Amino acid sequence: MSRLPISVCMISGQEAHRIGRALEGVSDWAGEIIVVLNAEADDGTDRIAEQHGAKVFREPWKGMIAQKASVAAKAANNWILDLDADEVVSPELLEEIQRAFVEPSNLEAVAAFSYPRLSWYCGRWIRHGDWYPDRQTRLWQQGRGKWGGSDPHAKLIVDGPVKKLRGNLLHYSNDSINAHVRKIVTFSDEFVRSRPPDSPEPGAFALTARPLWRFIRAYFFRLGFLDGWPGYYIAWLNAFSTVTRYAKVREALLRKARPQ
Repeated sequence: MSRLPISVCMISGQEAHRIGRALEGVSDWAGEIIVVLNAEADDGTDRIAEQHGAKVFREPWKGMIAQKASVAAKAANNWILDLDADEVVSPELLEEIQRAFVEPSNLEAVAAFSYPRLSWYCGRWIRHGDWYPDRQTRLWQQGRGKWGGSDPHAKLIVDGPVKKLRGNLLHYSNDSINAHVRKIVTFSDEFVRSRPPDSPEPGAFALTARPLWRFIRAYFFRLGFLDGWPGYYIAWLNAFSTVTRYAKVREALLRKARPQ
């Protein structure tokens, strides 16, 4: 398989248990693979990455946005594909990417590509609710995109047209329900830390109506019920994640106001 002028860029913590699967999906065709590894990671993730031909850099954790910007800045190719350690480029998505790169002149009018992300959860692919199509825009031309958003939810800001692909990026994000719940705790902590200090205190709407709407939208309007009991549970966890974020903001404000 010929190499494409794409730099695959990854940020990673301790991911020795799954980063190999992600790298196997790109090592045969990527022009370059770069991994920025958290400085304290010591589970052998670096060795697995190097075995798949990756250039590994160790850096202190700077937040999702800054870390992704750091690895992208190291790319040498004209195109960058941002990939997480729990993601795999499916054969269908790879075939579409290869077709797009057959004629370089076809790429001149495209700043980036987007594609749906399909998640595996509790023994099945989740094809409805808030988790699908979960379209990602993370294949872009150098100089036509930069990372923005708010930690931990980085978003690529693209300058120019984005072409939609149909192949799925496969997502193996949660190995278990316990892992999913732990992630909610981590993300809610990051939400509190990154919240602007002058933001208003979350009220009754944020703590009641917003979480309930998250469940109704995911389970009924976005057809989460078609994914069986995992779809039901995901909808409730989305609601729980929402109320937890705002409850933790209230908790942080109480601690700040508490006399020393």
